[in-house]
Amino acid sequence: MGQLRETALHAALKRHLARPGDRLEVPVDGFVADILRPGQPELVLEVQTQGFSALKRKLPRLLEQYRVRLVHPIALEKWIVRVDAAGRPVSRRKSPKRGALADLFWELVSLPALMVHPNFALQVLLIREEEVRAPASRSRRRWRRDWRVADRRLIEVVQSAEFQTPQDFLAFVPVRLPQPFTSRALAEALGVRVELGPKITYCLRHMGLLADLGRAGRARRYQVVAGIDD
Repeated sequence: MGQLRETALHAALKRHLARPGDRLEVPVDGFVADILRPGQPELVLEVQTQGFSALKRKLPRLLEQYRVRLVHPIALEKWIVRVDAAGRPVSRRKSPKRGALADLFWELVSLPALMVHPNFALQVLLIREEEVRAPASRSRRRWRRDWRVADRRLIEVVQSAEFQTPQDFLAFVPVRLPQPFTSRALAEALGVRVELGPKITYCLRHMGLLADLGRAGRARRYQVVAGIDD
């Protein structure tokens, strides 16, 4: 993970994933693997709650000798817990925001080409979590009370989805979507924010799944590469 302080969420996900015989927090090639599982070759499970860009050096190095599974949680539902300066809970409410599987592209956009590596896989855990917020340092505007995210806690793992090959991501191109299509059309067909559309098409292009047909007006057009979904 490479963080100085492990969140409760990260620790809980490692416990959820670990099997008998696994080793945790193992030094490998100048890095620390969250979980190292026996096999030929051995499997590294790397839990990353956010910030895939921080793994741009680590993952390619590990893939030279190991199989690697990157595990990323997405909160389907989240509860906001506010605590005082002593850590005592003062309120708890459910966030109106809901996550979805397609949210993985917010992070995957940092390293989509890794999906073409035969020893790389991505596992997404859809979860329910608590986000703990504590008072931040005093704001310059005294009337405003700022909060910082102090921790994240796992409530429940609801579902798991694993992507082992680029073709697995064709599930994000609905069959009903007319081709060619734009990033906006893809986002609307998936029911996600329009801003996520370009990140999805960027990832799929770098996996070799989409062909860029150029612009029609101001928007670029894409279509699934012929034969890729056979």
